[in-house]
Amino acid sequence: GGNSCHKKNALHVVLTFDLCMCRQGKKEVPGILLSPPLDHNDWSCLRLVYQITGSGSLEVLQRFNGKSIDRPLWSSQTPSDSWVISSMDLQNHTESSMVVLEGRPGPSAGSSVAIFEIDITPGYCLECDFEGSHLCGYSNQWNANVNWFVGGGGQLLHNDIPNDHTYNNRTGHLMYVDSVYAKSFKEVAKLVSPLTTVPMSGCLSFNYQRSEEGGNLFSVFTRDRLGQYQELWRPENHSEPEREWTLVQVDMKAPYSIQVCGFFEAAFNSPRSGRIALDDISFSPEFCSKDTEPTFDPSIANCDFESGLCRYTQSQLTWRKVSVKPNIFRIGDHTTGAGSFLLTHSRLGLQPGYVSRLISPTLPGNMKYCLRFHFSLRGFNQTTQALTVYLQNQQSGGLERIWTQGEKSRGIWIAADVTFHTSQPAEVAFVSSCRSFWDCGFVALDDISVSLGDCPLSSPPGHCDFEVGLCGYTQDKQSDAVDWERRRGPTPTSYTGPRGDHSKGLGYYLYLEASDLLPGENARLKSRPFRGTQGPQCLSFFYHMYGSGTGHLSVHVDKGGEDVLLWQRSGEQCVAWLRAQVEYQCESQHQIVFEAVRGSSVRSDIAIDDILLESGPCPEMEIQTSVGNSNDIE
Repeated sequence: GGNSCHKKNALHVVLTFDLCMCRQGKKEVPGILLSPPLDHNDWSCLRLVYQITGSGSLEVLQRFNGKSIDRPLWSSQTPSDSWVISSMDLQNHTESSMVVLEGRPGPSAGSSVAIFEIDITPGYCLECDFEGSHLCGYSNQWNANVNWFVGGGGQLLHNDIPNDHTYNNRTGHLMYVDSVYAKSFKEVAKLVSPLTTVPMSGCLSFNYQRSEEGGNLFSVFTRDRLGQYQELWRPENHSEPEREWTLVQVDMKAPYSIQVCGFFEAAFNSPRSGRIALDDISFSPEFCSKDTEPTFDPSIANCDFESGLCRYTQSQLTWRKVSVKPNIFRIGDHTTGAGSFLLTHSRLGLQPGYVSRLISPTLPGNMKYCLRFHFSLRGFNQTTQALTVYLQNQQSGGLERIWTQGEKSRGIWIAADVTFHTSQPAEVAFVSSCRSFWDCGFVALDDISVSLGDCPLSSPPGHCDFEVGLCGYTQDKQSDAVDWERRRGPTPTSYTGPRGDHSKGLGYYLYLEASDLLPGENARLKSRPFRGTQGPQCLSFFYHMYGSGTGHLSVHVDKGGEDVLLWQRSGEQCVAWLRAQVEYQCESQHQIVFEAVRGSSVRSDIAIDDILLESGPCPEMEIQTSVGNSNDIE
């Protein structure tokens, strides 16, 4: 059973359930719960009270009208012995949406996923007046001696803070911490906010009181997913008490997921270091100070080298933009297979040691970044210094190594992910060097991107790179002769198939193994069902069709058994991965189908990778292919 409450003046929905999806024998029984349409004129916070018993998963998604793919908001696979609360920020949006909750019990007996309460309130999940039963998702990190407690509610507080800030009476609630039970020299009590789930920057406000006793320190930090702390605020004068409620406003930049932590540090020799109270935490998207600089846009450091070096620089002209026609001895670019990339030969450097450097735009300090790029090596006898990435301090010029390649010279595009933090403004430097003239070789760079926060471990919605499976795609066993095979590295047959996958170079892709088939036999791969939309959809993917006997690769839309051809290629195309884009429109439920057909000989392996489905029209691919002479990879 349940009850719901709706306020007309603001979005406020509370649903209380006794809803449980349980495991029934060996059969997986997923449960899907769909909310009514929700308006998002302003930010709102979704709080979920749930429990996973045994094994299983619970995922929360956001569904917009006109989009085939739901946007993931949050997920968990962590079992617990009690109810757990989780919070998700819902950003303001011009379109209404629905919240989708999908629970899947695990394979073990007795596994279940249960939902007790869903609470959607206006405002940000960081905001709290501590009047609600779940304290807005804030939690105390238990300490044996010093902890945060809920005060107020009509009880007479023994710590001389009788009135809360919200209502200025004894019936309201607040959070407080007391040193009376402290036993060691330094005791720390932590009050931790919910984890932010979307980028947000602005003004964080809160009210606090400190009692007259000395020997305590109240400070506020942010903490990221990896547990790294950064101080946000502390009082200018630690010795002066604040007997009345004091308002604090501090600018906060959270371009990636963080928690806000309130610390009470008591440095004393007796349990008389005083008490602290906290109330009415709020957030505004406008910075407290007009002098605060806006959040840095890291995309200025992105470059696919199709239109030059972007904002990258070099002291010597050793890195060159090139385009090559791929063949068995040389690769095309990583972006499309037919575009441009950067190439250097270390022996061309004029500095001692045969060094080539490429420098990024300046990145502001006191931030965490994710650097992603693709590289390829050829001809190095010693690869220990073939390519290294440094942080170059803008002021001192000092270098800090953050990445070095450990792969052999393979002649394929290999992906690299680097998470780093810089306290001072710095530049990223790509450096290639070799010990002697005869050890030098070629280094290629392409598709450099920089984002804020940790490098994500999961793929965006609608994307599949086959690194952890088929992403919901299934083999169409009723309409094909064989299955698509998931493989890593080159295919078994020479002079056909890719040397590695497109995503990482050392990862997985799907392909049709031709040596086991007769000419004309096929493999079909079907996506999960997608909702129909009235607007265009863009399907992009990479394909590899190399071999003298290559057959056909086609993409279809399956509308309840009716196949509509969207795209097709026949015969040998290229030794490199090529990008394809297909724009289509389908107003009814449908599935995407990839079909490969074996050609006239065993040299007919066909591969696909990096499938991405997005709402909206496809962007134009502006690729100018030209063949260089002195810049070819040889």
